[in-house]
Amino acid sequence: MKPIEYYLTLPYRMEIVPDITEDGYVASYPELPGCISSGETIATAVTNLEDAKKSWLEAALEDHLVIPEPNDLESYSGQFKLRIPKSLHRQLSEHARQEGTSMNQYCLYLLTKFDTQYHPQ
Repeated sequence: MKPIEYYLTLPYRMEIVPDITEDGYVASYPELPGCISSGETIATAVTNLEDAKKSWLEAALEDHLVIPEPNDLESYSGQFKLRIPKSLHRQLSEHARQEGTSMNQYCLYLLTKFDTQYHPQ
């Protein structure tokens, strides 16, 4: 088994969806079954999920469970360039500020939300 530091650096896929019952957000790592958290804002949900990830990994190591590694992402850089109208750029930037997160994180949330809505796994 590898040390926890190894697993903490791996690029696990994060999913963030609105929590309509609690009026916040739910964040999870689908590759780590049961590793889930929530928060009133996207930023809080992400911070809480990082804490949950560490606890999840500690428990799995303590119980000598096999910890899955992320799916092979070697062929993807995690970046792409997208040109958008200035008005949409402003709108996304303002919504991200209202949520207390970066525009990149907010756009990641929106892309994840709509991709999982139209292509559930």
